[in-house]
Amino acid sequence: MTDASLGDTSTQTIKDVYFAQRRTKRLLNTILLVLFIAMMVAGFRTADARNAGGFFDGFTSILDFPGDVVSEAIERFHLLPGYLIKYFPSLIETVNIAAASTLLGALIGLVLSLMVTRGLAPVPALVGPLRRVLDVLRAVPEIVIALVLIFLLGGGPIPAMIAIALHTIGALGKLFSEVNENASLNPVEGLASVGASWSQRMILGVIPQVAPNYLSYALLRFEINIRASAILGFVGAGGIGYDLRNTISWGQGKFDEAAAIFLLLFLTIVVVDQLSSVLRNRLTHGAKIGEAHP
Repeated sequence: MTDASLGDTSTQTIKDVYFAQRRTKRLLNTILLVLFIAMMVAGFRTADARNAGGFFDGFTSILDFPGDVVSEAIERFHLLPGYLIKYFPSLIETVNIAAASTLLGALIGLVLSLMVTRGLAPVPALVGPLRRVLDVLRAVPEIVIALVLIFLLGGGPIPAMIAIALHTIGALGKLFSEVNENASLNPVEGLASVGASWSQRMILGVIPQVAPNYLSYALLRFEINIRASAILGFVGAGGIGYDLRNTISWGQGKFDEAAAIFLLLFLTIVVVDQLSSVLRNRLTHGAKIGEAHP
């Protein structure tokens, strides 16, 4: 056989293998899609069967509760300013829970992130176990931790703060470690050459490089923790979520107060989100060109 015929044969063989692999991949994707749809349908049917009213039976009433809240709020609109003042201290408690848990979680997460970053860890053997600890803290929802702590410590803001702080440690520890991997090791090696300790190398050689990213992630987590602290109030962890649960549980006659709490919480989240976005942009990108510098 000539070289040309050998080349044609090898090319055809490659094409046959390629198309065979494509057909196999399409078949596997089709099987996975069918299994996924079957599991979704089965899960929906099971949930609908165990639901007290049934999904389709209650779907037509989905807007009844929001309609009652809005109509009662409009009817008693003149009482809205008083309700905002009444529940403002609870809002401050919620923000304090989020702030304290974010600060505590960020500090501990920072230390752990340095200990799990390869090339920076003081004990390389602990990198794997500590990463698994962060995975566990990140995987367990705050509400589960809060329920356990409420059972042990009783209701109040302390269980909520601890629960959110533990989840924040896992989340920020992971994010901070990814930031640390992009830091230059030249300052660290220079400090090591003159006898600096591990903590001195981290404080002087690593943290100044990544501090803006640290603060950016911490601010983003603060926004998330405000929402989480409000949700934990539903399980007795204090704050404005606790008041919201009470007003909703009371039913008609308290829906106007529930609407005021919704509005207060919504405005707070919007304000914090906007302020955090501005601060994160300034930290990561600096002041805009043309802005006056002090």
